[in-house]
Amino acid sequence: MQKFSKTNELCHLFLVLFVSFSFCKKSPSSSGEENLLALLPLLSAAANASVCPKSTIPTDIYLATTVVSASSSISGFSDPKKAVNGVCGAGELVGSLDVYALDITGAGATIVLSWGGRTVKNVSDSIDFIVYDNSFRISDDSNTYAMDPSVIQVSIDGTNFCGFNPSYSGGNVNLMDSWTKFAGLRPVHYNMTTKPFINEDLFINTGGSFLLGGGDGFDLDDLDPADPNDIGCDPTLANNIKTNGFKFLKITSASDVTNPNTSAKFPWPPGSYNGSDIDGVVAREIQ
Repeated sequence: MQKFSKTNELCHLFLVLFVSFSFCKKSPSSSGEENLLALLPLLSAAANASVCPKSTIPTDIYLATTVVSASSSISGFSDPKKAVNGVCGAGELVGSLDVYALDITGAGATIVLSWGGRTVKNVSDSIDFIVYDNSFRISDDSNTYAMDPSVIQVSIDGTNFCGFNPSYSGGNVNLMDSWTKFAGLRPVHYNMTTKPFINEDLFINTGGSFLLGGGDGFDLDDLDPADPNDIGCDPTLANNIKTNGFKFLKITSASDVTNPNTSAKFPWPPGSYNGSDIDGVVAREIQ
C-alpha cells in the first residue's frame, strides 16, 4: 500500500521501508537484532524493485496486457503501464513498488484491463485468474495484513459487467477473514525476475485460499448476477460469461463501492494515501 507522496523514487522508497518496518517489528520489546532481521526482507524488496519487471513478458504467462481505461492521479504511481508490465511481488512482509495506484474514490478509483482482444476462459473446477496487489503481513498473526481491498468485475463487451458479490464482516479492516471475494488481500510472492514461475504453477493452492505465487484468485463459476453493484448483469449475461469467458476486467477500490449491508462505502484503512495498488492480472487460459 502506497501511503505517502514522494518527490522522487529514493524518497518514496525510504518512506515505504520505514513504514513497512514499523509494521513488521514483532513488538515494542523486540531486540535490535530482531528488528534488523525484520528489515532485511524490505531491503531485499528494494533491490528487487530495481530489476523488475523484465523487458519481455514470458510467453507462457497470460498477463493482462492492455489498459482500457485508467485515470488516477497518485503522485509517483499514476503510470497505468505499471498494471500490465509484469508482476513484481516482494513477498510476505513488504509490498511491490512497481504498481499503479488507484484513487480512494471517484473515476480514478477504477481501472479496466484486457488481454488485447483475447478471451479469458472458464476452466472447470479451477481459479480462472489472479489479481496481484501489494498487501503485506503486519504482525505475527498470519491473518493481519496491510491490505488494499478491491472489487472485481468482468465483461464480454466492456460495457456490461458482472461481479462476485463481495462481503465485509464489519470486523477489523486489517483482518483478512473480514473480507470475502475481494482482491488486494494476499501478499504477492511471484516476481518475474527474482522468483519466476510457469503459468500453471501460479494457480497451485498451498492451503486455504493462498496460492503458490500469492495474489487473489477468482473462479468464473462464482459470478453472482444478484450482486447489487452490477446493474448491467443478469443471469443470462452471467451464464454467458461462465460458458464463453470474458475480455475485460474492472478493478475498483473497495472504498468507492457501496456495501449493500450498510448502504455506505466499504471501509478503508485510516490514513491511507490512495486506493488499491495494481501489480498485474494473470489468466489461467486464454483463447
